[in-house]
Amino acid sequence: MARSDTSTRRRLRGRAAERRPEHLTERRAKPPIIELRHATKIFPGGHVALERVSLRVDRGEFVFLVGPTGCGKSTLIKMLIRELAPTEGEVLIAGRDIATISNKKIPQLRRRIGTVFQDFKLLDSRNVYDNVAYALQVIGASRSEIRSKVPDALRLVGLGDKINNFPDQLSGGEQQRLSIARAFVNHPPLLLADEPTGNLDPETSIGIMQLLYRINRTGTTVLVVTHDREMVDKMRRRVIGLADGRVVRDQSAGMYSDDENTTEFGLRLRDEMGLEE
Repeated sequence: MARSDTSTRRRLRGRAAERRPEHLTERRAKPPIIELRHATKIFPGGHVALERVSLRVDRGEFVFLVGPTGCGKSTLIKMLIRELAPTEGEVLIAGRDIATISNKKIPQLRRRIGTVFQDFKLLDSRNVYDNVAYALQVIGASRSEIRSKVPDALRLVGLGDKINNFPDQLSGGEQQRLSIARAFVNHPPLLLADEPTGNLDPETSIGIMQLLYRINRTGTTVLVVTHDREMVDKMRRRVIGLADGRVVRDQSAGMYSDDENTTEFGLRLRDEMGLEE
């Protein structure tokens, strides 16, 4: 009798497994790292910076955000880090509407978003090592973690031999690399770069893009705001264009190989821009 009961229970469990809902038997796809749903931003006085913007950026993408001055690019970036909240619509990071998070959790959100600012925002009184270490100190990283991560980040950006230099002892390109090291030291899933090649010569600009490409290949999603049309064309990545606060262009990448390594990527850019190796 006991043996019969056991056999019956096994058959019932087998049937139940066959009827399990799909969402319990298959792994759900992860939500996009960035998603805007009809996001609108109207400033006091009535200026419409963004109007019903809907877009999504999937994990691991490399995307350019382009458009003329005043089109809403900076507003969009500020909304992604909750510096600004939308007047209407939703802004989601990794599937979560960030307008719903409390103010005390905003720093936690920003720890998972690396931001490279146009004006670098480096600490002039701290050397290269301490500028990067500061990004870990503010999130409570241990000393051992800082000693491990900072040298790795500086080697990645080519500043491993300048840890004792101060920002005013670096070139513009080196300062931008330092800014990128600080943004990436915690290996965030999303990195935002606001005009990372602004005021840099073409050769230095290629080096910066090569570095961002290397970071993207580690799995970090990269969103670059830029006016550099030539660089955008040569990069052959997805381009989202804004004009008057609206999305007017969303062009897929196309014409490039996912297998292109960092060195091949840099050589191709130099060749297409007519620069000597």
